[in-house]
Formats: sequence, structure tokens, C-alpha cells
Amino acid sequence: MAGKGIHIEGLSKRYGEGDTAVLALKDVNMHVAPGEVVGLIGPSGSGKSTLLKCLGAVIDPTAGRMVLGDEVIFDDAWKVRDLRALRRDKIGFVFQAPYLIPFLDVTDNVALLPMLAGMPNNEARTRALELLTALDVQHRAKAMPSQLSGGEQQRVAIARGLVNRPPVILADEPTAPLDSARAMAVIRILNDMAQRFQTAVIVVTHDEKIIPTFKRIYHIRDGITHEEAGEGRSFD
Repeated sequence: MAGKGIHIEGLSKRYGEGDTAVLALKDVNMHVAPGEVVGLIGPSGSGKSTLLKCLGAVIDPTAGRMVLGDEVIFDDAWKVRDLRALRRDKIGFVFQAPYLIPFLDVTDNVALLPMLAGMPNNEARTRALELLTALDVQHRAKAMPSQLSGGEQQRVAIARGLVNRPPVILADEPTAPLDSARAMAVIRILNDMAQRFQTAVIVVTHDEKIIPTFKRIYHIRDGITHEEAGEGRSFD
């Protein structure tokens, strides 16, 4: 699936029927290339959360087309039989809160997804440690989540999102709880990891600290996306 990122055409989502129907997404068009990090911004109620849930195969779109890598995953209906496997293997998630499992150490928090996908435990832990090293938290590999700082927890969450080498990562307000320095560190890491693994990354954010770093931004208003060039500032 590597090589083409994610491509979305005419995506819509309707809640309800008849006179009570609400069209949360009307005509969403997006393309995020491998290795690219784009921002998705918009006011509350604009459709950001609905779009993220559609992209993450959490809810069913009403119409439209989504292509992930070389595979059409939705074309007015899901074209993938096992949506759970799609979410597990092909889509990485990074949330505002890390949601680490409190009774697993850092390595096993990251290794759990490939283990669930059938990877041998030792191989999964080796891959997890490689990512933790790339994210400079390998020294915390045996620590429990409660022993980590907020920035370290978010790095572990990023490693977990990347561990199955998905073509796309959906990051939902990943810097909201962080101060300026840690927020910029997280967005720098997402860019570095996107380049290293050729992953397409979509960052939903209200965080004005990081918005100037995006080279491309999608605004969503009233369920419709509008693309514009970003500033693409450095992370310093």
C-alpha cells in the first residue's frame, strides 16, 4: 500500500433521514502524499471530527470515494471486508491524550498492535524498540506509562501509531495538552517520521503554535474542504 498516500473524492456523510437529516460532510476532496504532513483546521461543528471518523473507518460515509495506497477502500460503500483489520494494520492513530495501557510497559504498549496482527512477540518488541530509539525514548522502554512525562507519553503514542507501518496517520489534536516547546517537538517528530516511513499524515488541530509549520492546509467549513498553501515555517 505504500506509495500513494490517501486520496478522497466527493466524500459526504448524512446523519438521519428526511426533514431531520443533517449533512455533516458535503463534498470533501483531499490528497495527502506519502511523506507529507498536512493540517486540517476549522471551527467547532465544521465536520472535522466526522471526517476523521470516516477516514479512520470508525463510521460509514454516505457517499464518495477513498483510496488508501493502491487500494480503493470506499466507493459509495466499503470495499474492505474487515474494517477492524483495516484500522489495525493500515491506519495509525495519534490522539490528544496518549491512551497508553497502564499495566503494560512502554515496549509492550507499542508492540501490542503487531502482536494482535499475528507478528511473533520478539519481532514485535524488536520493531517497537527500533521506533522508540528513533523517537529518542528507548531509555524508557521498560518504564510504565505512569513514570513518563507528558512529552514522553506522546512520543510513545506516536511510536504506537507507526508500528504497523501504516500508509496514513490520523493525528487528532496531538499537541493540545503540550507547551510550545513540546508541541513543536511533536510536530517535528511527525514530519521526520512521515519522511522516514513515507507515511501520509493528517493533523487535526486548533493549536496556533503549529499551524504555521504546515506547507498545506485544508480548511473545513460547513462540511466542505478548501485547500490553501501554508507557511511551511521551520520548527525552531
